[in-house]
Parts: sequence; C-alpha cells; structure tokens
Amino acid sequence: MMSKPTETGSRGHAAEKYRRAFLLTLVAFTAVAGVAAWLWWRSPFNPMTRRGQPAVASETLQPTTEPTGSPDGSTAPQADTPLAPIQLSPQRMQSIGVKVGTVESKVISDEIRSYGNVQANERRFAYVQTRFAGWIRQIYADATGDFIEKGQPLFTIYSPDLVASEREYLLARKSATSLQQSAVSGVADGAASLITASKARLQQFDIPESDIAKLDDTGEPITDLTVNSPVSGYITEKNALPNMYVQPDTKLYTIADLSEIWVFAQVFQNDAGKIKPGDPAEVTVDAYPEQIFRGRVDYLLPQLDMATRTLSVRLVLPNPGLKLRPGMYVNVRLKLPLGQRLIVPDSAVFHSGTKNLIFTYAGEGNIEPHEVELGPHVGDQFVISKGAKAGEQIVTSANFLIDSEAQLAAAAGAFMPPPPGAGQAAAMNAPAPTQATVELATVPSPPQKGSNIIRIKLTDQAGKPITGAQVNVTFFMAAMPAMGMAAMKTVVQASDKGGGMYEGNGALGSGGTWQVTITAQQNGQTIANKQLSVNATGGM
Repeated sequence: MMSKPTETGSRGHAAEKYRRAFLLTLVAFTAVAGVAAWLWWRSPFNPMTRRGQPAVASETLQPTTEPTGSPDGSTAPQADTPLAPIQLSPQRMQSIGVKVGTVESKVISDEIRSYGNVQANERRFAYVQTRFAGWIRQIYADATGDFIEKGQPLFTIYSPDLVASEREYLLARKSATSLQQSAVSGVADGAASLITASKARLQQFDIPESDIAKLDDTGEPITDLTVNSPVSGYITEKNALPNMYVQPDTKLYTIADLSEIWVFAQVFQNDAGKIKPGDPAEVTVDAYPEQIFRGRVDYLLPQLDMATRTLSVRLVLPNPGLKLRPGMYVNVRLKLPLGQRLIVPDSAVFHSGTKNLIFTYAGEGNIEPHEVELGPHVGDQFVISKGAKAGEQIVTSANFLIDSEAQLAAAAGAFMPPPPGAGQAAAMNAPAPTQATVELATVPSPPQKGSNIIRIKLTDQAGKPITGAQVNVTFFMAAMPAMGMAAMKTVVQASDKGGGMYEGNGALGSGGTWQVTITAQQNGQTIANKQLSVNATGGM
C-alpha cells in the first residue's frame, strides 16, 4: 500500500527550494556589483584613477586645468576660459562671415508697447445739486448717456424758500425806490444795504445773474426755476424724476466731460523704472486704425497687480471728436527718451555666460575681445554703458566662432600682439619671417589617452631641415560642462634631435578631439605657427 506524503514533508521541500533560489540570487547580485565596481575603478571619472596616474618628466605633456575642489570636498566654481586677441587672414574672415560695424553715439529713445483701457477723467466730472429744498416740476435731460451742452436746461424746480427770497429782494428794491428821496439821514443808505443783502442771498442759492436780471425786469418772482448744465459732456448718472422732492444733499446728475480722457496702461514691473511723468505716449484703437492719439504720462499708480505683476500707468490724452469712449481697449506705445548714448547692433554683443563681450577690429585681421557693461536693449540695438568708445570698429557677426578662436589663442599662448604703433609701414620695413613647413607625427598614431611621443619636422621653403629652433606643441580641449569636465591644456617643449626633427614625450588626459598649436621660433622670430586638430583614442 502506497503511503501519502505528509503535510510536514511538503513544507520542508518548499523551504529547501526557497533557500536555493535565495542563494542563487545573492550570488548573481554579488557578481554584478563586483563587475560594476571594477568598471568604475577603471573609469576616467574615478578620481582615484586620476590620482594614480604616474608622474612624468618636466617635458612630458600634462593637463594643466582640472576641476578644483575646496578643502571640504565640494567643487569650486570654474573660472571663465580666458580670451586673447587673434589675427585672421582675409580668407578666414570671409569663410566664417565676419562683418565689421561701428560704435555709434546718437540720441535714442526706448519704446514700451502695452495695452490699456479708456476711463473718464475724474478731474472733469460735474455733479448737479441744488442749494435749496424743493420739488422738481419738469425734466428735460431724461436719459443716462445723453450728451448735454453747457447751459442746456436739465430740469425746473419749485422751492418755497427760493420764492420767499425772491419776494424779499423785490420788496427791498421797491422800498429803496420810495425811500431814495427821504430827507432822514441814513434811510436811503439802509434801503440800498437791504437790496445788497437780499441779492447776496439769491447768489448764495446759486441763482444765475440772468434770472436775477429777469426779476429786475418783470418785478415778479420766478416760481419754476430752470437749472442748466454747468459743463458739456455725457450724463453718466441720473437721479432726477418729475415731482421728486430734493434736498441740497441730493445728487441729481453726474456729467462727464470727455474732451480729455485717461488711459490706464499696464506695464511690467521691470519697466517701471524707465517711465516718468511727462514722457510722450501714443494710443491706437482698432475702431480707428489710421488715427494716432497722442498724450503724455500723468502718473504711475503706487499699487502693483499681484496676479499679473503689472503696474498701472495713467496717461492723459485730448479726445478730439470724442472718439475715445470709457471702457475701450486700446494699444499703447510709451516713448522713453534716453538722450545721447553709445549703441551697437545686438548681433555685436556676445554673451559668454558671466560676461558681455564685444570684439574690436583694428584692421589687417586683428580682433580683440573687450568686456562691456550693457544698458537697455532698444529695438535691435544695445546701449553700451561702459567699455566702448564712439567710432570704434567692432565685429557684428560670427562672434561665436571668433570667441572660440580667442579661447584657443589664449589657451595655446600663440598670439603675439604687434608692438604699439605698428602698422602697415612697420610691417613693410620689418624683415619677412622665414616660412617653414611643419609636420606632426605621434607614436602611437593616432595618439592615445596617456603617454605619447610627439615628433615635429621643420623644413624651409627649399625642403632643407631647420635646426636650432625652439618648438612648442600645445594641445587644448574645451570644457564640457554637461559631462562635468573642465577645459584641459597641455604643453610640451620638443627638443632638437638633428636633421630638422624635434621630439618630446607627453601624456594626454583624455581621448577625443584636441586642438593642436605648433609654434617654432628661431633667433627671437617666429618661423612657424600652425594649428590643426587631432583625434586621440582611449575614450573619455
């Protein structure tokens, strides 16, 4: 009879399988970690690998620029690659597209374009109220939005207080006429004073002189006084109704004079410092595309809009024909005069990251970088605050390529500026340098990361070897910040081996493309200056 496996036996078998799987996984993980550690140890990015490279003799090629660190281990900020003057041949200038311009000094103005909205000028609002209580009888201006001319009737009003004051005035005039011939001293003067006082009371009620003259002519009180508009404009608020009882504090009409309006333009906060009251402004509106409304900056409001980060600038504009209506959306151009300033095309400015550069042109292919301080950007031009002079010739195109050339010249130390005052005449009188042919060879070929033998062959125009020269070979590789690599420069002095051959040993710090500059001097004069590129093997 076959026995059934027990539950305990099954569990033990499963545990054994689990232990075997765990051990296999642990062994595989350990192997992968060991391979990764070995690859990192051999990698050029390992600082221990770099420190472990053997030292070489003084004539051996060595990288002179490496990432530096602070004592606590943090990486220090890298300095900008230095620049040096360069000299380009006419063919080279033409091939890279070099163009030359001039630093100009002229009166300029900046322009800020924005948008805005039309509003009524609050200084030109007129409120219609009475200085006495009474009942409105008849309404003439009966709709909000109507245009009212100055002096046009608005409504008529009956006021018992006003009628009583008119009767007092008429009575004073009648009494003065009868007492004018009185022999009693002071009676005539008292009657005249009574007329003056009663007339002043009517004037305090703001009764027009024309209505007072009507009282004089008719001798009858005016029961329904007509109230006229004090200004020309649009009715923006109307509270007057027929048979309405009004008090002196009742605001019956609000009339807006739109012959001069406000425009509130929105400008970004970084432009606020450029604007000042009195600056000219131009406004256009889609309803009248061919018309420009001109005004001026009146005031910069103190509060910034937190949502849009914009500042309101109030403009004042005349409104001929009353074409600009409150609420209209308009386009705004603010004209900001900057006075006499130095300007260059924006294509002439090279932004290196931490510096702003221009490249001055001294003629005969001589180009020199200069750091400048920039002012505002006006149209397609930059204002130069410091670092340039009016009339100076500058390069206005191909600045990126020229910057690369200047970096290579600074790294190789190959540029030798002419002495002060040297020009075309000096160049004609100076002895022509010997033209030498330069050939570069390396062992191994192509060169590799690490130690290499650098061989230079110098021959004259006739093919004869040149001996007794001082030969320097400079390798340069630009920085690659994305890969965490600083610029590397290596220099070797090749010694004379006879027969025009010069040789030196060196070690390249990385594989990749190196810019090579070979210079040879004899008796204090440069006889050869050659630049080329070589590709080294061995990886980064």
